[in-house]
Amino acid sequence: MSDNGHQQNGPENVPSRQRRRFEGISSRTYEHPADRSALVALRKLSGFDTVFKALSGLLPERSLRLLFLSDSVRVSDAQFAHLNTMLRDACHILDLEKVPPMYVAQDPQPNAMCIGLDEPIIVVTTGLVELLDEEEMRAVVGHEVGHALSGHAVYRTILLFLTNLALRVAWIPLGNIAIMAIVTALREWFRKSELSADRAGLLVGQDLKASMRGLMKLAGGNHLHEMNVDAFLEQAEEYEAGGDLRDSVLKILNTLPRTHPFTTVRAAELKKWAESRDYQRIMDGHYPRRTEDKETSVSDSFRQSAASYATDVKNSKDPLMKLVSDIAGGAGDLGGRVRRGFGGFAGGTPNDQTAPEDRTSPKDQPPRDSTPEDDD
Repeated sequence: MSDNGHQQNGPENVPSRQRRRFEGISSRTYEHPADRSALVALRKLSGFDTVFKALSGLLPERSLRLLFLSDSVRVSDAQFAHLNTMLRDACHILDLEKVPPMYVAQDPQPNAMCIGLDEPIIVVTTGLVELLDEEEMRAVVGHEVGHALSGHAVYRTILLFLTNLALRVAWIPLGNIAIMAIVTALREWFRKSELSADRAGLLVGQDLKASMRGLMKLAGGNHLHEMNVDAFLEQAEEYEAGGDLRDSVLKILNTLPRTHPFTTVRAAELKKWAESRDYQRIMDGHYPRRTEDKETSVSDSFRQSAASYATDVKNSKDPLMKLVSDIAGGAGDLGGRVRRGFGGFAGGTPNDQTAPEDRTSPKDQPPRDSTPEDDD
């Protein structure tokens, strides 16, 4: 095999043969706790498959398949052969028996997605293919195969459908509010599912530097000589810790419409997971198998999800999250801290001393902010 990983002398040199394969791996292995708890609950729901097959008649899945078949390039040994090799490698590494169809669509915007109800399909844009090198692209293909293995394609298709439906019924006040409530919840789940898929991409590529480069290129374009991984990760830390409560609120407002976490946040989250004991155990061959999925407890999954959120709040450097953590811990002078966090009220300054009447705890605080669109 050449140094860049291209196949040279037959199938024995396919790049995946030089990477660890995770036979029978369960998607629970790499799923973010919030993503996993939702998926476990849905999979345990009686009649879930029947409901979604009935719903598939309302969704434009057949139309989408025909659209990509007629107006995009289907990846195969004859077309975009290097992508076809990556796709087969990713499915081999994650032990996904049926290789999903993959298309390249003409679009200068770097993007990729995995959609479909009955059978997932993967779509990557020309902008993405032209932007990434081979190892960076391998991580993206693994990301999308991770979506397929987890069953995310089903829920993304529904999210796309509901988002379009919300636009069509915007003139109906109550109907639009109800649909947007569902869309908002799905977006929060989907942001966590993107973190899961980033982990799947790392398990496939097994090259953290390539994963980091790919995320940096999504943020800053094909100018790696002008960028630095450490500086890029520092941006994520500054984003989380910087500013006051007003900035925390703005972060929430910026995040709500998105289906994806912000790129610097994704990079920081992936690096943290890659340095964890969980990742090392997976690489050592210790991971959940699909044969054990039916035995998974919904309540245990929800407890893990709740614990994950609690840990995020406790360890967060975000001003609002620190305030929420203090409230949970019963810290005093919270009224004054809220006032100072928002830069002071009329006639005050952030450095004003707290008046006695301000020494009360606020009743309700905004929920924790989540991580945030392009689908890579």
